[in-house]
Amino acid sequence: MRYVIIGAGAVGGVIGGRLAGSGHEVVLVARGAHFEALRDHGLRLRVPEGELTHRLPVVDGPAALGELRPDDVLVLAVKTQDSVAALQTWGPAPVAGGGTAAEQLPLFCAQNGVEGQRLALRLFRRVHGVCVWLPSTYVEPGVVSAAGSPLTGILHLGRHPHGTDETARLVAADLEKSHFEAPVVEDVARWQYAKLLSNLGNALEAVTGPVSDEDALALFRRVRAEGAAVLDAAGIAYASTEEQQAVRGDKVTLVPLDGAPRGGGSSWQSLTRGTGTIEADYLNGEIALLGRLHGVPTPLNELLQHLADTFARERRAAGSMPVAELMRLAGGAVVNTS
Repeated sequence: MRYVIIGAGAVGGVIGGRLAGSGHEVVLVARGAHFEALRDHGLRLRVPEGELTHRLPVVDGPAALGELRPDDVLVLAVKTQDSVAALQTWGPAPVAGGGTAAEQLPLFCAQNGVEGQRLALRLFRRVHGVCVWLPSTYVEPGVVSAAGSPLTGILHLGRHPHGTDETARLVAADLEKSHFEAPVVEDVARWQYAKLLSNLGNALEAVTGPVSDEDALALFRRVRAEGAAVLDAAGIAYASTEEQQAVRGDKVTLVPLDGAPRGGGSSWQSLTRGTGTIEADYLNGEIALLGRLHGVPTPLNELLQHLADTFARERRAAGSMPVAELMRLAGGAVVNTS
Protein backbone atom coordinates (compact mmCIF):
# COMPACT_ATOMS: atom_id res chain seq x y z
CA MET A 1 0.00 0.00 0.00
CA ARG A 2 1.02 3.59 -0.64
CA TYR A 3 -0.11 6.24 1.83
CA VAL A 4 -1.15 9.63 0.46
CA ILE A 5 -1.19 12.06 3.39
CA ILE A 6 -3.59 14.88 2.49
CA GLY A 7 -2.48 17.64 4.84
CA ALA A 8 1.08 16.88 5.99
CA GLY A 9 1.02 19.26 8.95
CA ALA A 10 1.42 18.35 12.61
CA VAL A 11 -0.71 15.19 12.62
CA GLY A 12 -0.35 14.22 8.96
CA GLY A 13 3.37 14.93 8.86
CA VAL A 14 4.04 12.83 11.95
CA ILE A 15 1.94 9.91 10.68
CA GLY A 16 3.58 10.10 7.26
CA GLY A 17 7.07 10.41 8.69
CA ARG A 18 6.62 7.50 11.06
CA LEU A 19 5.20 5.29 8.29
CA ALA A 20 8.08 6.22 5.99
CA GLY A 21 10.55 5.49 8.77
CA SER A 22 9.31 1.91 8.98
CA GLY A 23 9.69 1.38 5.25
CA HIS A 24 6.25 2.23 3.90
CA GLU A 25 5.70 4.20 0.72
CA VAL A 26 4.38 7.68 1.50
CA VAL A 27 3.36 10.75 -0.51
CA LEU A 28 2.91 14.04 1.32
CA VAL A 29 0.37 16.67 0.25
CA ALA A 30 1.00 20.24 1.34
CA ARG A 31 0.85 23.80 0.09
CA GLY A 32 2.62 27.14 0.36
CA ALA A 33 5.84 27.47 2.31
CA HIS A 34 5.39 24.04 3.88
CA PHE A 35 5.17 22.43 0.42
CA GLU A 36 8.30 24.24 -0.71
CA ALA A 37 10.27 23.23 2.39
CA LEU A 38 9.19 19.59 2.11
CA ARG A 39 10.08 19.55 -1.58
CA ASP A 40 13.47 21.22 -1.18
CA HIS A 41 14.68 19.84 2.16
CA GLY A 42 12.52 16.84 3.02
CA LEU A 43 10.33 16.25 6.06
CA ARG A 44 12.20 16.95 9.29
CA LEU A 45 10.56 14.98 12.08
CA ARG A 46 11.64 15.80 15.62
CA VAL A 47 10.93 12.92 18.00
CA PRO A 48 12.48 11.64 21.26
CA GLU A 49 15.19 9.70 19.40
CA GLY A 50 16.34 12.84 17.55
CA GLU A 51 15.60 14.68 14.31
CA LEU A 52 14.82 12.38 11.39
CA THR A 53 14.81 13.60 7.79
CA HIS A 54 12.64 11.82 5.23
CA ARG A 55 12.99 12.67 1.56
CA LEU A 56 9.52 11.85 0.29
CA PRO A 57 7.46 12.73 -2.77
CA VAL A 58 5.47 15.88 -2.07
CA VAL A 59 2.65 17.28 -4.20
CA ASP A 60 0.15 20.11 -3.92
CA GLY A 61 -2.71 18.16 -5.51
CA PRO A 62 -3.65 14.95 -7.32
CA ALA A 63 -2.72 16.17 -10.80
CA ALA A 64 0.97 15.94 -9.92
CA LEU A 65 0.60 12.18 -9.31
CA GLY A 66 -1.26 11.38 -12.51
CA GLU A 67 -3.52 8.38 -12.01
CA LEU A 68 -3.73 7.18 -8.44
CA ARG A 69 -2.88 3.56 -7.73
CA PRO A 70 -5.49 0.97 -6.76
CA ASP A 71 -3.44 0.22 -3.62
CA ASP A 72 -3.39 3.85 -2.47
CA VAL A 73 -4.73 4.69 0.99
CA LEU A 74 -5.78 8.31 1.42
CA VAL A 75 -5.30 9.85 4.85
CA LEU A 76 -7.23 13.09 5.35
CA ALA A 77 -5.37 15.11 7.98
CA VAL A 78 -6.42 18.68 7.20
CA LYS A 79 -8.37 20.69 9.76
CA THR A 80 -12.10 20.06 9.50
CA GLN A 81 -12.78 23.53 8.09
CA ASP A 82 -10.54 22.62 5.13
CA SER A 83 -12.15 19.23 4.52
CA VAL A 84 -14.69 20.13 1.83
CA ALA A 85 -12.06 21.69 -0.43
CA ALA A 86 -9.73 18.72 0.02
CA LEU A 87 -12.48 16.16 -0.55
CA GLN A 88 -13.70 17.92 -3.69
CA THR A 89 -10.13 18.04 -4.99
CA TRP A 90 -9.21 14.43 -4.35
CA GLY A 91 -12.57 12.69 -4.81
CA PRO A 92 -12.65 13.00 -8.64
CA ALA A 93 -8.98 11.99 -9.09
CA PRO A 94 -8.72 9.08 -11.55
CA VAL A 95 -7.50 5.68 -10.41
CA ALA A 96 -5.56 3.37 -12.69
CA GLY A 97 -7.86 0.63 -13.98
CA GLY A 98 -10.96 2.82 -13.85
CA GLY A 99 -13.06 4.85 -11.47
CA THR A 100 -12.23 7.72 -9.17
CA ALA A 101 -10.66 7.99 -5.75
CA ALA A 102 -14.09 8.55 -4.21
CA GLU A 103 -15.36 5.34 -5.82
CA GLN A 104 -12.35 3.08 -5.42
CA LEU A 105 -10.02 4.10 -2.61
CA PRO A 106 -10.27 3.98 1.19
CA LEU A 107 -10.15 7.31 3.02
CA PHE A 108 -9.03 7.55 6.66
CA CYS A 109 -10.06 10.77 8.44
CA ALA A 110 -7.31 11.54 10.97
CA GLN A 111 -8.97 14.63 12.38
CA ASN A 112 -10.40 16.08 15.56
CA GLY A 113 -14.16 16.05 16.00
CA VAL A 114 -16.65 13.96 14.06
CA GLU A 115 -17.73 16.13 11.15
CA GLY A 116 -14.89 15.39 8.73
CA GLN A 117 -15.91 11.79 8.19
CA ARG A 118 -19.57 12.77 7.74
CA LEU A 119 -18.51 15.24 5.04
CA ALA A 120 -16.35 12.55 3.47
CA LEU A 121 -19.17 10.02 3.33
CA ARG A 122 -21.12 12.34 1.03
CA LEU A 123 -18.45 11.79 -1.63
CA PHE A 124 -16.38 8.72 -0.72
CA ARG A 125 -17.77 5.19 -0.54
CA ARG A 126 -15.16 3.79 1.86
CA VAL A 127 -14.65 6.10 4.81
CA HIS A 128 -12.79 5.21 8.00
CA GLY A 129 -12.76 7.17 11.22
CA VAL A 130 -9.59 7.67 13.23
CA CYS A 131 -9.58 8.74 16.86
CA VAL A 132 -6.35 10.71 17.00
CA TRP A 133 -4.45 10.68 20.29
CA LEU A 134 -1.22 12.16 18.93
CA PRO A 135 0.39 15.15 20.66
CA SER A 136 2.23 16.85 17.79
CA THR A 137 3.37 20.28 16.69
CA TYR A 138 3.91 22.11 13.41
CA VAL A 139 7.23 23.76 14.28
CA GLU A 140 7.98 25.63 11.04
CA PRO A 141 7.70 24.93 7.31
CA GLY A 142 9.09 21.45 6.70
CA VAL A 143 9.43 20.63 10.41
CA VAL A 144 6.97 18.78 12.67
CA SER A 145 7.48 17.21 16.06
CA ALA A 146 5.93 14.57 18.30
CA ALA A 147 7.14 14.25 21.88
CA GLY A 148 5.34 11.04 22.86
CA SER A 149 7.33 8.13 24.28
CA PRO A 150 7.53 5.14 24.16
CA LEU A 151 4.71 5.41 21.61
CA THR A 152 4.22 8.41 19.34
CA GLY A 153 0.45 8.11 19.62
CA ILE A 154 -2.63 5.91 19.78
CA LEU A 155 -4.94 5.82 16.76
CA HIS A 156 -8.24 3.92 17.04
CA LEU A 157 -9.47 2.87 13.59
CA GLY A 158 -12.84 1.73 12.28
CA ARG A 159 -15.25 2.07 9.41
CA HIS A 160 -17.59 5.04 9.45
CA PRO A 161 -20.31 4.95 10.64
CA HIS A 162 -19.49 1.59 12.25
CA GLY A 163 -17.78 -1.73 11.70
CA THR A 164 -14.34 -2.85 10.63
CA ASP A 165 -12.77 -4.32 7.51
CA GLU A 166 -9.57 -5.85 6.20
CA THR A 167 -8.23 -2.47 5.07
CA ALA A 168 -8.46 -1.12 8.61
CA ARG A 169 -6.58 -4.16 9.90
CA LEU A 170 -3.83 -3.80 7.28
CA VAL A 171 -3.41 -0.09 8.02
CA ALA A 172 -3.37 -0.81 11.76
CA ALA A 173 -0.60 -3.38 11.25
CA ASP A 174 1.50 -0.80 9.37
CA LEU A 175 0.91 1.82 12.07
CA GLU A 176 1.85 -0.60 14.84
CA LYS A 177 5.22 -1.10 13.14
CA SER A 178 5.63 2.69 13.09
CA HIS A 179 5.61 3.74 16.77
CA PHE A 180 1.81 3.77 17.13
CA GLU A 181 -0.79 1.64 18.84
CA ALA A 182 -3.73 1.23 16.47
CA PRO A 183 -6.72 -0.66 17.89
CA VAL A 184 -9.30 -1.64 15.27
CA VAL A 185 -12.74 -1.21 16.82
CA GLU A 186 -16.35 -1.65 15.74
CA ASP A 187 -17.37 1.61 17.41
CA VAL A 188 -14.68 4.14 16.53
CA ALA A 189 -17.20 6.98 16.92
CA ARG A 190 -17.51 6.17 20.63
CA TRP A 191 -13.82 6.95 21.02
CA GLN A 192 -14.05 10.06 18.83
CA TYR A 193 -16.89 11.52 20.90
CA ALA A 194 -14.84 10.92 24.05
CA LYS A 195 -11.93 12.75 22.43
CA LEU A 196 -14.33 15.52 21.40
CA LEU A 197 -15.13 16.16 25.07
CA SER A 198 -11.41 16.61 25.76
CA ASN A 199 -11.02 18.83 22.70
CA LEU A 200 -13.62 21.26 24.07
CA GLY A 201 -10.71 22.72 26.01
CA ASN A 202 -8.79 23.56 22.82
CA ALA A 203 -10.57 26.89 22.40
CA LEU A 204 -10.10 27.69 26.09
CA GLU A 205 -6.36 27.08 25.77
CA ALA A 206 -6.18 29.07 22.52
CA VAL A 207 -7.88 32.10 24.08
CA THR A 208 -6.31 32.15 27.57
CA GLY A 209 -3.18 30.00 27.34
CA PRO A 210 -2.38 26.79 29.25
CA VAL A 211 -5.32 25.40 31.21
CA SER A 212 -3.39 25.00 34.42
CA ASP A 213 -4.62 27.26 37.22
CA GLU A 214 -7.69 26.32 39.25
CA ASP A 215 -9.99 28.92 37.66
CA ALA A 216 -9.22 27.68 34.13
CA LEU A 217 -9.53 24.03 35.18
CA ALA A 218 -12.85 24.71 36.88
CA LEU A 219 -14.14 26.43 33.76
CA PHE A 220 -13.02 23.55 31.58
CA ARG A 221 -14.87 21.10 33.82
CA ARG A 222 -18.04 23.14 33.31
CA VAL A 223 -17.48 23.26 29.53
CA ARG A 224 -16.94 19.50 29.41
CA ALA A 225 -19.99 18.86 31.60
CA GLU A 226 -22.10 20.80 29.10
CA GLY A 227 -20.74 18.58 26.35
CA ALA A 228 -21.43 15.38 28.26
CA ALA A 229 -25.00 16.52 29.02
CA VAL A 230 -25.58 17.15 25.33
CA LEU A 231 -24.20 13.77 24.24
CA ASP A 232 -26.32 12.05 26.90
CA ALA A 233 -29.44 13.89 25.72
CA ALA A 234 -28.68 12.92 22.12
CA GLY A 235 -28.16 9.26 23.08
CA ILE A 236 -24.57 9.33 21.79
CA ALA A 237 -22.23 6.84 23.44
CA TYR A 238 -18.68 7.81 24.38
CA ALA A 239 -15.83 6.03 26.11
CA SER A 240 -15.44 6.90 29.78
CA THR A 241 -12.43 8.70 31.19
CA GLU A 242 -11.48 5.52 33.01
CA GLU A 243 -11.66 3.44 29.85
CA GLN A 244 -9.51 5.93 27.94
CA GLN A 245 -6.93 6.01 30.72
CA ALA A 246 -6.80 2.22 30.82
CA VAL A 247 -5.97 2.13 27.11
CA ARG A 248 -3.43 4.96 27.22
CA GLY A 249 -1.70 4.25 30.51
CA ASP A 250 1.85 5.59 30.27
CA LYS A 251 2.24 4.70 26.61
CA VAL A 252 2.39 8.29 25.32
CA THR A 253 4.39 10.31 27.82
CA LEU A 254 5.61 13.70 26.64
CA VAL A 255 9.35 14.31 26.88
CA PRO A 256 11.29 17.54 26.18
CA LEU A 257 12.51 17.90 22.60
CA ASP A 258 15.42 20.11 21.60
CA GLY A 259 14.31 22.81 19.18
CA ALA A 260 10.67 21.83 19.34
CA PRO A 261 8.88 23.34 22.35
CA ARG A 262 5.31 22.13 22.80
CA GLY A 263 3.40 25.38 23.11
CA GLY A 264 -0.18 24.15 22.91
CA GLY A 265 -2.74 22.07 21.06
CA SER A 266 -4.03 22.35 17.52
CA SER A 267 -6.21 25.43 18.07
CA TRP A 268 -3.44 27.26 19.93
CA GLN A 269 -1.11 26.44 17.04
CA SER A 270 -3.61 27.81 14.49
CA LEU A 271 -3.69 31.15 16.30
CA THR A 272 0.08 31.22 16.75
CA ARG A 273 0.60 30.62 13.02
CA GLY A 274 -2.00 33.26 12.14
CA THR A 275 -3.85 30.98 9.72
CA GLY A 276 -7.03 33.04 10.00
CA THR A 277 -9.16 29.96 10.74
CA ILE A 278 -9.69 27.65 13.69
CA GLU A 279 -11.64 24.41 14.18
CA ALA A 280 -13.80 25.55 17.09
CA ASP A 281 -16.93 25.40 14.91
CA TYR A 282 -16.46 21.61 14.74
CA LEU A 283 -15.53 21.10 18.40
CA ASN A 284 -17.41 23.49 20.69
CA GLY A 285 -19.69 24.16 17.71
CA GLU A 286 -20.57 20.47 17.49
CA ILE A 287 -21.82 20.64 21.07
CA ALA A 288 -23.74 23.84 20.33
CA LEU A 289 -25.35 22.18 17.31
CA LEU A 290 -26.38 19.07 19.24
CA GLY A 291 -27.61 21.23 22.11
CA ARG A 292 -29.93 23.12 19.77
CA LEU A 293 -31.16 19.89 18.21
CA HIS A 294 -31.95 18.32 21.59
CA GLY A 295 -32.98 21.33 23.67
CA VAL A 296 -29.93 21.48 25.94
CA PRO A 297 -28.40 24.92 26.69
CA THR A 298 -24.70 25.19 25.85
CA PRO A 299 -23.74 28.80 26.76
CA LEU A 300 -20.12 28.11 27.66
CA ASN A 301 -19.35 26.18 24.50
CA GLU A 302 -21.07 28.84 22.44
CA LEU A 303 -18.98 31.51 24.14
CA LEU A 304 -15.71 29.67 23.51
CA GLN A 305 -16.69 29.02 19.89
CA HIS A 306 -17.41 32.72 19.39
CA LEU A 307 -14.19 33.85 21.08
CA ALA A 308 -12.00 31.38 19.20
CA ASP A 309 -13.53 32.38 15.88
CA THR A 310 -13.01 36.05 16.72
CA PHE A 311 -9.39 35.50 17.74
CA ALA A 312 -8.71 33.63 14.49
CA ARG A 313 -10.50 36.13 12.26
CA GLU A 314 -8.82 39.14 13.88
CA ARG A 315 -5.50 37.30 14.24
CA ARG A 316 -5.25 38.01 17.94
CA ALA A 317 -2.35 36.51 19.86
CA ALA A 318 -2.93 33.05 21.30
CA GLY A 319 -3.48 33.07 25.05
CA SER A 320 -3.92 36.84 25.25
CA MET A 321 -7.22 36.97 27.19
CA PRO A 322 -6.78 36.85 30.98
CA VAL A 323 -8.60 33.97 32.61
CA ALA A 324 -10.36 36.44 34.91
CA GLU A 325 -11.84 38.22 31.89
CA LEU A 326 -13.04 34.96 30.41
CA MET A 327 -14.56 33.97 33.75
CA ARG A 328 -16.45 37.26 33.78
CA LEU A 329 -17.76 36.62 30.27
CA ALA A 330 -18.61 33.04 31.17
CA GLY A 331 -20.70 34.20 34.10
CA GLY A 332 -22.59 36.51 31.81
CA ALA A 333 -23.11 33.76 29.25
CA VAL A 334 -24.72 31.52 31.85
CA VAL A 335 -26.95 34.33 33.14
CA ASN A 336 -28.05 35.35 29.65
CA THR A 337 -29.32 31.88 28.78
CA SER A 338 -30.97 31.00 32.05
